[in-house]
Amino acid sequence: MKRIFLIVLDSAGIGYEPDAELFGDVGADTFGDCFKTGKLNVPNMRNAGLFNIDGVSMKEPVENPCGMYGRLREKSMGKDTTVGHWELAGVVSPKPLPTFPNGFPDEVIERFEKAVGRGVICNKPYSGTQVINDYGREHLETGKLIVYTSADSVFQIAAHEKLVPPETLYEYCRKAREILTGEYGVGRVIARPFEGEYPNFVRTANRHDFSLEPPEDTMLDKIKSAGMSTIAVGKIYDIFAGKGITEFVRTKSNDDGMEKTIEYAKKDFTGLCFTNLVDFDMKYGHRRDVEGYTAALNRFDEQLAQLIPLLGENDCVMITADHGCAPKFKGTDHTREYVPLLVIGKSIKPQNLGTKESYSFVSETVLAMLGAE
Repeated sequence: MKRIFLIVLDSAGIGYEPDAELFGDVGADTFGDCFKTGKLNVPNMRNAGLFNIDGVSMKEPVENPCGMYGRLREKSMGKDTTVGHWELAGVVSPKPLPTFPNGFPDEVIERFEKAVGRGVICNKPYSGTQVINDYGREHLETGKLIVYTSADSVFQIAAHEKLVPPETLYEYCRKAREILTGEYGVGRVIARPFEGEYPNFVRTANRHDFSLEPPEDTMLDKIKSAGMSTIAVGKIYDIFAGKGITEFVRTKSNDDGMEKTIEYAKKDFTGLCFTNLVDFDMKYGHRRDVEGYTAALNRFDEQLAQLIPLLGENDCVMITADHGCAPKFKGTDHTREYVPLLVIGKSIKPQNLGTKESYSFVSETVLAMLGAE
């Protein structure tokens, strides 16, 4: 292969895994929830074999799929963005990254406050949209930063752009990243800028993630070492802390991410274009918005139809996910699910890949296709 376009539909799982009980996720099915609305219309993914994947609840398979199709089971002990993407790139995490269901210890907060010269409010697990409604006014009145977490391994800092410009907030995040190591080494420190007036605060598109570096080389390092391009679209650069990436571009939405991917498909390069579409997770999964999630999948499939004709004889597109976030499941957290794998291209021989026991099958396949093992 000359070019591979690897697209992660962030959180688009296809049914709970055998160990889902350990995570409280028995019954979760992200794609299945969307299918049950009766409004899921994804002809390009369906024709590639999405509904033919072993074990899926969407019982409308096509007779002759045009792509390779299968499902991947997560081997890492987690269900978050960081470990999911790392495993897709070949690094399995046998231990979960630390989470803080009771907020961060005083030691961490005190060090952070001293480092940035501002106080902290909240410091507990919270919905990202609710936390700015509940603490935004106090933040503006006192100048204190809203620090919160979730069921994921994250340290999130929300601040109003009028009070704390995004670049200043990013610097605060860098300081937090330096503090949060070892037993406090969360997967991501996330800047969450917002704007507006109480009670109508809204988050802006200036989110920025500051991740741990992967503990070992990933497929990105190996492709780069082989002299090929590794292009990161969306938050891929943040997830891998820039490691192994030769070029990157940030995005503001799923649409923007696909538009930028389509633009790269019009360019000449050899290697990997790695895209993350975060809206599925951030805007619809966590908010348990099944109608919005379904519409977003439909829109992605429309843009996929624009990408496929741009593939050359030695190109392919691979579609997968990093975990689940079932929009009709209890709570607001990620869900432990199998993820789909679809491979589409002129030289791809259609076949059922069955069930693979690790997301790292993606990295093995990418490296083999590019000759960069």
